[in-house]
Amino acid sequence: MVNYSSLTKGDVVAEESFHLTRDNLVRYAGASGDFNPIHYRDDVAVSVGLPGVLAHGMLTMGLAVQPVSNWVGDPARIVDYQVRFTRPVLVDGATGADVTVTATVGALEDETKIARIDLTAKFNDETVLGKAQVRVNLA
Repeated sequence: MVNYSSLTKGDVVAEESFHLTRDNLVRYAGASGDFNPIHYRDDVAVSVGLPGVLAHGMLTMGLAVQPVSNWVGDPARIVDYQVRFTRPVLVDGATGADVTVTATVGALEDETKIARIDLTAKFNDETVLGKAQVRVNLA
């Protein structure tokens, strides 16, 4: 279990990279019911003005919170999670895409023992989620 009193604002508590493939996108489409072809067909993505196939936003959001869930050890301790989608994750048919997530303590609420963890999710060295914050109950 994570010890609240050992945390300091600015501490990096987790880092993880995820490799996405087109197979991952098709599997996620099946699990989520989101079969929009921009997530698996280049021709359709390009026809609507996109540079290529995009990862589902909710898949990116789910991957980004995973390092925090692993760090805290119990996903039920996550009491709030919010993001803004700022850039798409393009998933190349041959090489896929790598998303790197860094979780940093952004604020500590001593009275409630809730830590706000700020996430930085990057693809090709560009941030893909803005104001990505997870509130974790460590009481």
